[in-house]
Amino acid sequence: MADQESDKNIEIWKIKKLIKALESARGNGTSMISLIMPPRDQISRVTKMLGDEFGTASNIKSRVNRQSVLAAITSAQQRLKLYNKVPPNGLVLYTGTVVTEDGKEKKVTIDFEPFKPINASLYLCDNKFHTEALNELLESDDKFGFIVMDGNGTLFGTLSGNTREVLHKFTVDLPKKHGRGGQSALRFARLRMEKRHNYVRKTAELATQFFINPATSQPNALEMGAVETLIVWENLDITRYVLKNSVTGEIVIKHLNKEQETDQNNFRDAANSAELEVQEKMPLLEWFANEYKRFGCSLEFVTNKSQEGSQFCRGFGGIGGILRYQLDIRSFDELSDDGEVYEDSD
Repeated sequence: MADQESDKNIEIWKIKKLIKALESARGNGTSMISLIMPPRDQISRVTKMLGDEFGTASNIKSRVNRQSVLAAITSAQQRLKLYNKVPPNGLVLYTGTVVTEDGKEKKVTIDFEPFKPINASLYLCDNKFHTEALNELLESDDKFGFIVMDGNGTLFGTLSGNTREVLHKFTVDLPKKHGRGGQSALRFARLRMEKRHNYVRKTAELATQFFINPATSQPNALEMGAVETLIVWENLDITRYVLKNSVTGEIVIKHLNKEQETDQNNFRDAANSAELEVQEKMPLLEWFANEYKRFGCSLEFVTNKSQEGSQFCRGFGGIGGILRYQLDIRSFDELSDDGEVYEDSD
């Protein structure tokens, strides 16, 4: 993890240095090309576009500017031939003729894959290079989760900078209001409310899986000593398993609910299908009660009989905590999927 952070810092330093050099470069006419291709773009599309631009540039009246622009487009075309497809994080290309400090012209071509996905799509011929999209790469990596929910379905996604990712979506068919009277009206109204309630509950459960996942992250926050008060539902029905890989001898800890306990895949290694032998099995609630002092925190139980307690159990899966200090829970994403409590086929 430290090596990854160090590599990222080096990449950021390189980008900053490159941006400074690009922003200071100037050319004569419009012979400086800024070309950015986002992930999943097609080399063939951009190659065709450059071909069309070459034809348009051939009509530039100024002979000097025309030759410079055509040379820059040709340089871009030649450089794109080195790529079979757009790299996973996109492709950035700057090429053209710049004027040096001593007034001489110099041809420049820079192409690279950015250190994280770049979602801008850009093609500009100008007397300068455009670096706005590169500056966006240096913005914070804070990731935000969002839920879009209406009467037709729900979408779960994340947003980091200008990078969007759809985690999961599903549709729903809710009954509409109708004009039937009499006793049937009450029955249909009750059914309609039940379906709406079930829809909201399913959305809340999925939100827990995608954005909270408390039973995975909470024990790690405990181990770091970050939790001041551990809050647990008094009827939490999750079991803590200590498992041993029969092939590698590796110890794996899993927290499984009743449904997951019946799935034998949770007791096999996903990589080599080796059996995971049960070394220890204990209700997670009991484990918390026995071990919470070791982490220097207090333990509080809640019920689901009050409105607040019910919301806590539904929204947070029955496990929560008050932290001593701000903690970036995203750092726990480095855990292997074997430690996940809630899983989804998507």
